[in-house]
Amino acid sequence: MTIFDTEQLPNMEKEVFNRIKAVLAEKGKTNNWLADELDMNRTTISKWCRNDMQPRVETLFQIAKALDVDVRELLVSSK
Repeated sequence: MTIFDTEQLPNMEKEVFNRIKAVLAEKGKTNNWLADELDMNRTTISKWCRNDMQPRVETLFQIAKALDVDVRELLVSSK
């Protein structure tokens, strides 16, 4: 399981979709808002949203709580 998904596009390029970034957008929230909610560095949140790094599992539960979603909404099945 990951927080991002790759899809094959018609021109054979891969585009990465980040679930944290997507849910933030769906909820009308920003990276800065999430950083404040989690009392974390804004750079860390930005790295998650750019797929430069992934949060720990424990942190995913905190993110889900802050965004009022089931933690599974932040994950993409690898199957």
